[in-house]
Amino acid sequence: MFCVIYRSSRREQTYLYVEKKDDFSRVPPELIEGFGKPQLTMLLPLDGRKKLAGADLDKVKQALTEQGYYLQLPPPPENLLKQHLASADKK
Repeated sequence: MFCVIYRSSRREQTYLYVEKKDDFSRVPPELIEGFGKPQLTMLLPLDGRKKLAGADLDKVKQALTEQGYYLQLPPPPENLLKQHLASADKK
């Protein structure tokens, strides 16, 4: 199984995985509208030889099979205040 990965032109660190190049037929129009113009990033075999950065291989495969796409969102921002307070409590 292969997938094609596109980077969002509107949102940093947001990627859309689809089964075929330039085939967004199974992606909801609302998602594409918010995603912006997809920018081709790479074609990737999902055979487990290469690790996915920021995505779980099994979840990607399952989403591609069931819904035809996988949306990878950026990690949540670090809460520096919470980290500071937690480290201050340990002292």
